[in-house]
Amino acid sequence: MTNGNAATGLRDLNAGIPDAAQLKGAVSAVYDDVASWSRTGDFWNWGMHCPELLNELNGLRPNFNAGVSDGFSEQLYFQTLRGLPYTTNDFKTLKVLEVGCGMGEGLNFLTRLVDPARAVGLDISGAAIRRANAILARGDRLTYVEGDAESLPFEDGEFDLVINVESSHNYPDVEKFFREVARVLKPGGHFSIIDVFDPRSNQRFRGSLQQNVTEFDWIAERDVTENVKSAIRQRMAPGSFFRKEYARKQMPLRARIIGGLNGAHYAGADFIGHKDTLSKVLELARIRTKFVGEYESYRHHLARRG
Repeated sequence: MTNGNAATGLRDLNAGIPDAAQLKGAVSAVYDDVASWSRTGDFWNWGMHCPELLNELNGLRPNFNAGVSDGFSEQLYFQTLRGLPYTTNDFKTLKVLEVGCGMGEGLNFLTRLVDPARAVGLDISGAAIRRANAILARGDRLTYVEGDAESLPFEDGEFDLVINVESSHNYPDVEKFFREVARVLKPGGHFSIIDVFDPRSNQRFRGSLQQNVTEFDWIAERDVTENVKSAIRQRMAPGSFFRKEYARKQMPLRARIIGGLNGAHYAGADFIGHKDTLSKVLELARIRTKFVGEYESYRHHLARRG
């Protein structure tokens, strides 16, 4: 684990935070807070919009998002399965782990699409995990556990597939996380990771991370930047599903301050250069920190465990 400078992290999220333990505590506290006001069917990530993906999703589960979401977060989760050498029947024998599952909605959605033999979600936020187990867990088929991405509480070779969605940029030591993923994967198993990158983190990912974690054979990459930006733009549009749901929430004032007008900060509006007046005022007054890092791309990487 790094000692606070995030040299191997995907972004400098811990700027001004003394050490990695405090960074993890800060991230956990944010998601504990979100879990207290979030609702089933909420957006779970910045989302992506891809007509081809949407058609495929509707083919598997017609009207999958009818009345409960705008469908963008589901598309991003479905992207994690793209490029995997598994049929729907194959999944019935697989054990799947999601690291950084948040409140578990995304993993729950995927399990209802492909029905793996076992699925486990892990997150550092205790409140998020308690909520997930209370609302979404289904016996041994779908469970959620509290834990650290850099020290996974699982046996060697326990899983066939590990996914990570819009989460690793929060980790102080991403290389350690990758090694833990390699450890818990069976030989021949797959790792599917989709996240946002700034210039330095993208270079680091292609360089030291891929070279130093030699257990992985990186087999596919897809740049979904424009798909993600399209989803964010649609969420920021007046009268969107996202804006209506955000307005209905009963949230504490601190959450409204963090989220900004119409929840723009939560929905990734900074990634498309969107700044509402409240955000500008709060940043100038240093009530809320500026958007950390200059993100340039959003990418999906797929690896096979040797």
